Formats: sequence, structure tokens, C-alpha cells
Amino acid sequence: MNSRPVWRRSSHSSSQGDNCVELANLGEVVGVRDSKDPDGPSLVITRVALATLVADLKR
Repeated sequence: MNSRPVWRRSSHSSSQGDNCVELANLGEVVGVRDSKDPDGPSLVITRVALATLVADLKR
């Protein structure tokens, strides 16, 4: 079994490859990273926190 996370790019990311956010399902939590820097830092947040963030950004 592969233990590496599967990262998926947001459908709202630009087609030029800049300003891209990727998410990974990590079970109870979600990984968030910048696709331009896949080996750089990533955030690990709860699903509730991610839903709250998205709702706040939509306001």
C-alpha cells in the first residue's frame, strides 16, 4: 500500500500553473500545499477548519 498522500489541484486554480492550491485526503485531516513548491511546507488542518476557511473566503 502506498503511504504517500495523493495531492489534487483545485479546479479553481489557474491554467497557467500559478496560484495553485493542492489538497490531500489524510483521513481525519486535510493537507494543503502550494503546487509550485511540492517539497515545501504544507498545512494540515481538520475538515471543519477547511470548510470554515472556504466559507469565509466566499463571503
